[in-house]
This record gives sequence, C-alpha cells and structure tokens, in this order.
Amino acid sequence: MELIQSFSVDHTRIVPGIFTSRVDVLGAQKVTTYDIRLKKPNREPVIDVAAMHSLEHLIATFLRNDPAWKEEVIYWGPMGCLTGFYLILKGNRAPQEIYALLLAAFRAVGDAEEVPGATAVNCGHYLMHNLNMAKWYAAEFAEYLEKNAENPAVFEYPKAERLITDDGQQFYDS
Repeated sequence: MELIQSFSVDHTRIVPGIFTSRVDVLGAQKVTTYDIRLKKPNREPVIDVAAMHSLEHLIATFLRNDPAWKEEVIYWGPMGCLTGFYLILKGNRAPQEIYALLLAAFRAVGDAEEVPGATAVNCGHYLMHNLNMAKWYAAEFAEYLEKNAENPAVFEYPKAERLITDDGQQFYDS
C-alpha cells in the first residue's frame, strides 16, 4: 500500500509552522491542505484536548467570518496526534501567503470571551472546552510565528528520506 503524503514528512525534524501538506485538483479547482503545526511531534507535550477543541471552534469561526477569506475556506480541524490543525483552502498559495491570516486568527483567540458554538445544541461535546488554555496555546503559537517569520523551516516540510532500489521501489527499514 502506498504511504500517504502526510506520513512522508520527517516527524522527528518538523518544527511548529505553516506547511503545504498536499495540493489536489477537484474538477477545475485546486484545493490545498495546509499543516498548521503548533507542537514538535514526539518531542513536546501535545495540545490539551479541551483547549484543542476550543481552538477548533474559535479559529474555524474566525476563518469563516473573515471577509477576504471566508469563501476560500473549506475546512479547519484538529490533527489526531494533537500537535496541530489542518486547513483546507481553495486555490494553491504558498504558506507565506496565508501567514498573516493565521497570525490574525491566533491573535484573535486572545480577545475571545466565550467559545462560539459551545452549547449542547451546537456541539457534540460542549462541556469539553477550555478557553483559558486555548488562549495560552494561541498566544504561544502567534509569538512563535512572529519571532520566526523569516525562518524557512517554519514554511518548508522536512521530508523523510527513503532509499530507492535499482528497480525503482522505495525501501522502508523496520
């Protein structure tokens, strides 16, 4: 079975940042999946589940209400490993082109007084939210982005190196 693209990223070398995970063509439309990584996988604690849930609600609401971007947003949601989020947008932009949008989104979390949609009617687990921790993670990531805006590692995936055999097969060691 072919290894999916997100598993070809070297998770031992990735740092927090904004990365292009994949670009798909759906009909005449390009769609880009971005990896918005807040934590270093396997090297630092993951995001608290309740804070992750709150960040999902807060940033999805921000993105879908931003006048310049709301028509471009297809999806915002958490990674199962709890180290970041996926953002799917129409089109194909370099990660640097969505930097300002994401910085504004994470900065806006600090101004939130409540988590949008955190009611039994609107949310599948409305009691599992933590606004204060969401604010802390958002501020941490926004400060990191600002300090590293010129660092190419924040925008370029480290790829896992795979040996190619003489007959063109990828070699995977155990």
